[in-house]
Amino acid sequence: MIDPGEPKYQWGQPVRAAADLCNDGSFPAAGDEEILVRQGDPGEVVQIGTHVDSNSFVYMVEFAKDRVVGCFENEIEPVV
Repeated sequence: MIDPGEPKYQWGQPVRAAADLCNDGSFPAAGDEEILVRQGDPGEVVQIGTHVDSNSFVYMVEFAKDRVVGCFENEIEPVV
C-alpha cells in the first residue's frame, strides 16, 4: 500500500459539495441513486478515514443534522 500523504481537508473545516452526491447504497432510508446532497450545499468535515481499496482519504462531512456523507476529495471543495 502506498502512503496517501496528508489529507487535503481537516476536521472542522467548512466545505461544500462540488457536485450532486447520490446514494450508493449506504443510506438504506434513501432510494438507490437518490440525491443526498446538492452541488453547493455547505457542510463541515467531522471525521477523516482511509478507503482501503483506493488508498485514498474519505471525509465524513455533516451537510445537515441527519445527513453525514462519506466524500472523496474530488466531491468536496473548501469554503473560502
